[in-house]
Amino acid sequence: MESFRLISRSADDTVAMGCALGDLARRGDVVLLVGDLGAGKTCLTQGIAVGLGVADKVTSPTFVIIREHAGRLPLYHIDFYRLTDVDEAADLGLDQYLYGDGVCVVEWADRAMGLFPAEHLLIELRRMSTNRRSLEMKASGARYVSLASELTSACSGRS
Repeated sequence: MESFRLISRSADDTVAMGCALGDLARRGDVVLLVGDLGAGKTCLTQGIAVGLGVADKVTSPTFVIIREHAGRLPLYHIDFYRLTDVDEAADLGLDQYLYGDGVCVVEWADRAMGLFPAEHLLIELRRMSTNRRSLEMKASGARYVSLASELTSACSGRS
């Protein structure tokens, strides 16, 4: 596992970083997001959607758990905030999304880490101040090391 770090200075910056990630995304990518409320998980996902060419408004699927959005590649936006245990997540039939034809982005992924593929990109978002966020990327697998490296280069003017 390799680590990379970006600093976002605003919500718009976080969306722009997500857009860069969406531009770089490939079919089958799995991006796991972890962070407290207000850390920027949904902002980052909204940017990923823009980078994927999703025209819909992207909001957190907290109550429905999974939303699909059409774009260059399908975006499978999953939110585990309301889950109380891993068994609930296991019963959702996640394999069709995690191993599907689109890009899978999971908010609150730390609530069910054992369910995800061994190779993935984990992004831990942390609030540093009112507007600043730290995005710690932990890349598992060659594809995700390459993705995180490319993203870091693409966003180098921001960090």
